[in-house]
Amino acid sequence: MSLAENEFEIRVRYQETDAQGHVHHANYLTYFETGRTEQLRAVGLNYRDLEDQGLFLVVVDANCRYYAGAKYDDLLRIVTTTTRIKSATIEHHYGIYRGQELLVEGTTRLGCVTREGKVTRLPGWITGEESLED
Repeated sequence: MSLAENEFEIRVRYQETDAQGHVHHANYLTYFETGRTEQLRAVGLNYRDLEDQGLFLVVVDANCRYYAGAKYDDLLRIVTTTTRIKSATIEHHYGIYRGQELLVEGTTRLGCVTREGKVTRLPGWITGEESLED
């Protein structure tokens, strides 16, 4: 399994825009989250698989750089790249494009915690220490 890179398209919905008709800045973080979710789905997994194991990925750091604003009904391409996996954290880079134009890029670092909020190791199927079949 490889979580290296995934891309998908999403169309900007009206409720995601502000009074000026641009995507509200906070919604790009939601697009990042959707990118991570779709990256798992692309390899046959979903976030529920983690929750079923009593594990949760929490954002411990998020950065976002804006270059241009998307507008209602724009078709966006979200590219999610896993850049680093350590024992209890996973880092991603995101690029959000309209056509070939880079609108926004950012990074997140997620920590793996138990249901009780205790930091714990990522499952082996994410770190590459074991396959899904193990």
